[in-house]
Amino acid sequence: MPSLKFCGECNNLLYPKSDNNSKVLLYQCRNCAYAENAIEEPGLAACVYKNDLLTVAREQAGETKDLETDPTLQRSNIECPNCHQHGAVFYQDQARRITTNMTLFYYCVHCKHLFRDPTIKHR
Repeated sequence: MPSLKFCGECNNLLYPKSDNNSKVLLYQCRNCAYAENAIEEPGLAACVYKNDLLTVAREQAGETKDLETDPTLQRSNIECPNCHQHGAVFYQDQARRITTNMTLFYYCVHCKHLFRDPTIKHR
């Protein structure tokens, strides 16, 4: 597990920095000129940045349990596309983090069918 490294001269935190001339990774102090090579531990590679990409293709609703009894959710008289009865609770969710807008989900109180807002065109 990576640990924090501190400057040998002024005891401030060392930050990762690449030395492009000699193609090595360094830990360098931002307050003084101190720098040291980043020594890899046996069996571990030096990792400075990890970009986690989410590959979900479309919006999906989160966990839904007993939504019809939740008093904090707003009610709607919208028609359910599954049972064609009127009455649903609705909420917004953002399934793909930053890459999508908020999506309005409806949950039928009669048949417990979860559906998106039918008036909005979905990609």
